[in-house]
Amino acid sequence: MLTPEQIARIAEELAEADRTHELIPRITARHPDATVEDSYAIQGVWRDRMIASGRLLVGRKIGLTSRAMQQATGITEPDYGVMFDDTVYRTGDDIPVERFSNVRVEVELAFVLKHPLEGPDCTLEDALAAIDYAVPALEILNSHIELEGRTIVDTISDNAAYGAMVLGDVRKRPDEIDLRWVPGVLSRNGEVEETGVAAGVLGHPATGVAWLANKFHQHGARLETGEIILAGSFTRPMWVQRGDSVRCDFAEMGVIECRFV
Repeated sequence: MLTPEQIARIAEELAEADRTHELIPRITARHPDATVEDSYAIQGVWRDRMIASGRLLVGRKIGLTSRAMQQATGITEPDYGVMFDDTVYRTGDDIPVERFSNVRVEVELAFVLKHPLEGPDCTLEDALAAIDYAVPALEILNSHIELEGRTIVDTISDNAAYGAMVLGDVRKRPDEIDLRWVPGVLSRNGEVEETGVAAGVLGHPATGVAWLANKFHQHGARLETGEIILAGSFTRPMWVQRGDSVRCDFAEMGVIECRFV
């Protein structure tokens, strides 16, 4: 376990890396005994500093929602991070790459809550009842920690590698569409790079929302009305760079387009 002083120091390193868009050495290389609990403590200190600086928390991201990613990282449950208002883009936007240390894109669904959701026994049905609407989304991954050799402890500490999100225009209530079969066809500069369906996220993309509510209950917290929950990717990450145009077709959920400048 890390000491409070070590946790605070690493959180400050990550805040500085966010300002400078540079990478810091792996936490686990310097502190091989650091735990998942330590990593959430680091993320929490960093989050509180961001809020104190004036950033507005608008939601949560869930990661590691596919079995393949869980097996690859050796962790048996998803992870989560926080999302701030200045990280939300809309389809059609130009996205400045200088905001990030590195840029990868994933295909997801996002959910907006119409009332609070809390554990300890939250189910998929409870989550669906709490969701106002689903909207297609792209997550922009960003790492402030050197990529090679990263573990789940490094990733969680670094706000679960969240950089930004791009939201589409089409909104669907959970009773209007079978969310499991929403597709995503992700293209870069006109070439299809990744495809998937939302059922790849824990069997149903809203399952992670219930998991997160139960996880928060362990810390005496809940998900609040109006929060955006980014539910996890159903494609592999796609690297992008300045000049790339990205398009994702979600069929009846519409299309997201953006350009990295």
